[in-house]
Amino acid sequence: MFWKKKKEKKHAAHISDHNFQELVAHSDLPVLVDFWSGGCGPCKVIGPIIDELAGEFEGRALIAKVNAAENPRLSSYFKVKSVPTLMFIKNGQLIERFSGLVPKPNLAEMIEDLIALDVAPRPEAQGQAEEE
Repeated sequence: MFWKKKKEKKHAAHISDHNFQELVAHSDLPVLVDFWSGGCGPCKVIGPIIDELAGEFEGRALIAKVNAAENPRLSSYFKVKSVPTLMFIKNGQLIERFSGLVPKPNLAEMIEDLIALDVAPRPEAQGQAEEE
């Protein structure tokens, strides 16, 4: 026809206290986790960017979101004091964290760097969040 069917947009995975171990700690892919809150202005700005990155890095990295208010165990475990807080995790290890807005090109570059980073898995790191 005259119009094209739009591709279904990929959204970031939603992480909770209950599925963190399964989706993040045991992930074979590098992970970017966005801790956000509904009443946060900067979170509303970066949220669509996180979703776009989820589509762009599909199969190469897991891009995920955690509602900090609804998941107090994860927020407490990672000592999230302000939102948005972005965490870069690879092989069960927290590699880097940022609070506040980060431009999309910079985030994409950081994800590329995380993918290329050689990090040996730490078996003890995979069980810590579950124990608390």
